[in-house]
Amino acid sequence: MNIIIAGNGKVGASLARQLSAEGHNLTIIDADPKVLESSIEKYDVMTVNGNCASMAVLKEAGAEDAELLIAVTDADEVNLLCCMTAHGINKNLHTIARIRNPEYIDQIYEMREYFAISLVVNPDRQAAREIERLLRMPGFLKREPFAKGRVEIVELKIEEDSKLCNRPLSELNSILNCRVLVCSVLRDGKAIAPGGGFVLKEGDRIFVTAPTNDLALLLKNLGVITRKVNRAIICGGGRISYYLAQQLQRSGIGLTIVEQDYDRCVQLAGMLPNVSIVHGDASSESLLESERIDDCDALVTLAGIDEMNMIISIYGNSRGVPQVITKIGHLENNSILGSLPLGSVISPKELCCNAIVHYVRAMQNQTGAALSVHTIADGQVEAVEFVVDKNTLHCGEPLKDIKMKKDALIACIIHGSKTEIPGGNSRFNVGDSIIVVSGGGKVINQINEIFE
Repeated sequence: MNIIIAGNGKVGASLARQLSAEGHNLTIIDADPKVLESSIEKYDVMTVNGNCASMAVLKEAGAEDAELLIAVTDADEVNLLCCMTAHGINKNLHTIARIRNPEYIDQIYEMREYFAISLVVNPDRQAAREIERLLRMPGFLKREPFAKGRVEIVELKIEEDSKLCNRPLSELNSILNCRVLVCSVLRDGKAIAPGGGFVLKEGDRIFVTAPTNDLALLLKNLGVITRKVNRAIICGGGRISYYLAQQLQRSGIGLTIVEQDYDRCVQLAGMLPNVSIVHGDASSESLLESERIDDCDALVTLAGIDEMNMIISIYGNSRGVPQVITKIGHLENNSILGSLPLGSVISPKELCCNAIVHYVRAMQNQTGAALSVHTIADGQVEAVEFVVDKNTLHCGEPLKDIKMKKDALIACIIHGSKTEIPGGNSRFNVGDSIIVVSGGGKVINQINEIFE
């Protein structure tokens, strides 16, 4: 597919890496020639240097023949104008715009046809939603929802005192007293597709498929002691903090936002009258002590600098804060991050890219397209949800008789309102949904690609 990416920042570069690997013809537009040179060296892409909202630049980038434009510059207004101009050049062009300013959200949805936008992505709002989900059920490092929230793939870390430490996966269901499936294990930075004889070790990060209704039971049977979040400290007063505070206020959680910029504090106080806004440096030990960090239930670090977030999170962990959530913009050093006590790691860039890649694949495969796409295990594994249709192979056959491709696994089957963690005798039929987990760098675009 011919795709134009307008803006070669963190999200643009990540999309270039992923979409070029999937074989799409990419043209990247950016005003900075040095950034474009870097992309040419790393990926198989064409580049155009210039203003991506300019008609002349868009024509030079091939907007007349392109099928999709993704506008992910740092400026919302430029992304909007870019989509409108490109659609004026090519009426059949699909457009995706990253819009982050809260003031634009409502009008964008009401005026989508005027702005000629096919999809709006807001990584800050997505990140806030993900954090709120984690705070609702402390104990998991990550939660990836499928089947309209009825099934999830959750991430857990095996600690020394865990009931699962030094136990084979074949004993998992008897230990947990509920049926779940470990679809991937991250050990020493490498994703492993485990079999029944695989023995879990301290420090392993496991990715477990389970019905959402069983998650509380899963934590209880693991002996993971969790308590409801009644009070949280948020470090950093950016857009994610605003969206998150909006959501958490409705849950009755007491919130304190620490922000270094005085003018932003005044602005937040006006927008969030029921939230305690503190002007100060969130990395200051004395400030955190004065805000009673030892008594809070959750610490969320959302400053604009990754290193600051990491330092504050490590400090919060050392003070025994029950739940720590860390925002990271750059996830390139996953093996280093995995060895640090950062709690749950959230990447707005990753969430944004997942949404866009899902749209691209849906465009590419109008029938049999994925319902949702998530990356797990530090991006080394994909979990994709498909609907079984009349063209799907092996309908009605037991899974034990179906030859699957290496590193592909059916992690869950959804029969209408019922969810099933599959065994050898499980079957899928037309109308069912299945969750497929695949590793080894393979991209699964169609359900039939998982079969030998």
